[in-house]
Amino acid sequence: MSDTHSTKIALITGASSGTGLSTAALFAKAGHTVIATLRDPGRADALRERAQRDGVALDIRQLDVCDPDSIAACVQGVIADYGRVDILVNNAGAGYLGTLEQTPFADLQRTMDVNYYGVVRMTQALLPHMRAARSGRIVSVTSIGGVVGQPFNDAYCAAKFAVEGLMESLAPVAGRFGVQVSLVEPGAVATDFIANMRASIEARQSGEDPYGPLLAAYMARVQANYSAGQTPDELARVVLEAATAARPHLHYPSSEQVRERIRVKHDISGDRLMELTAGMFDPRAQ
Repeated sequence: MSDTHSTKIALITGASSGTGLSTAALFAKAGHTVIATLRDPGRADALRERAQRDGVALDIRQLDVCDPDSIAACVQGVIADYGRVDILVNNAGAGYLGTLEQTPFADLQRTMDVNYYGVVRMTQALLPHMRAARSGRIVSVTSIGGVVGQPFNDAYCAAKFAVEGLMESLAPVAGRFGVQVSLVEPGAVATDFIANMRASIEARQSGEDPYGPLLAAYMARVQANYSAGQTPDELARVVLEAATAARPHLHYPSSEQVRERIRVKHDISGDRLMELTAGMFDPRAQ
């Protein structure tokens, strides 16, 4: 491992694939010591292959953001081995596609547990160490869905909105103790996210679905957006900037598409926002 006194110690959640994997590799290439965590150790092959390809070292550890015991064991082990964590990247997340009417409450709870309470647990676990050191960075990867509500993403957007509010509230207080907080807000990223969501919702559908035509139109539009979206490596560069900038911003929209939607959001009446989001499943807007 690199000398812990000459590099930053970065702990990244959800590093088994996609943005998390790219972020772990990029941080390591930038010279930081990376603790790349994942819920299932059996899915670590892609991390090992990427580390070998890039010629970097990754400290791969098991961590489930929904399991307090798993978090405690991982954090205690990292502090014992390295003495500190300088950067926490809250990247672990899980999508969920479906209407509020048709979403089982257990699924709502699970979506909130992974995407929101997972961030809460990780931040609570590491903030005391950062506060005591009067130094640290907490970077949470949210989504455009944490700023602008997306059709058929009711549960997911609720969780991401919660993370945005949590971190906006925490930022000025943590800043008094030398801990800087940032939010990275991606739009469409070219990963398996949408394909996985399509398979999930198709598995739950049965019989005549009153929302079927709207959902089909929405999925067609979103699939096109994601196929032309940012790559995980491009998004990882935004995460690295947020984590290492001398004067980090609170918000890091990851693309011009995200920035434009945020500008629409600032219409006080909300009328422009409704036009935008309703158009996501209106065949006339295709």
